Amino acid sequence: MQPLAAPFPATRFRRLRRTPALRALVRESTLSPDDLIWPIFIREGEGVAEPIASMPGVERLSVDRAVAAAREAVSLGIPVIALFPYTEAASKTPGAEEAWNPENLVNRATRAIKDEVPGVAVMLDVALDPYNSDGHDGLVQDG
Repeated sequence: MQPLAAPFPATRFRRLRRTPALRALVRESTLSPDDLIWPIFIREGEGVAEPIASMPGVERLSVDRAVAAAREAVSLGIPVIALFPYTEAASKTPGAEEAWNPENLVNRATRAIKDEVPGVAVMLDVALDPYNSDGHDGLVQDG
């Protein structure tokens, strides 16, 4: 009795790898700049680029510098930025009231960026830890 295994071809035609267009059509996945989100850490001030010690090569930027960073992101094909505010201790409270201030840092930065770089999407973290004096991500009740 003969084995049921089919013989492997002596020649393997790589018809799906022949041209860049065919390779792109059948590739498993792809990653390009339009898949990325550029994080921008912001702080009060003007012309400020303050290094973040725990993240070498990353800086907290003032609003004017954040606008420039957003412009750079778009020029590189990155369509979305995410803003993360640094709030001074004096503005933090147990009720995180600064989060609801229409003139807080992240709101001003968002408006400035959208005015100067209208095509960029701005993503914001809804957590309260930047504004809460307890450092919690939400409000603490009876605790």
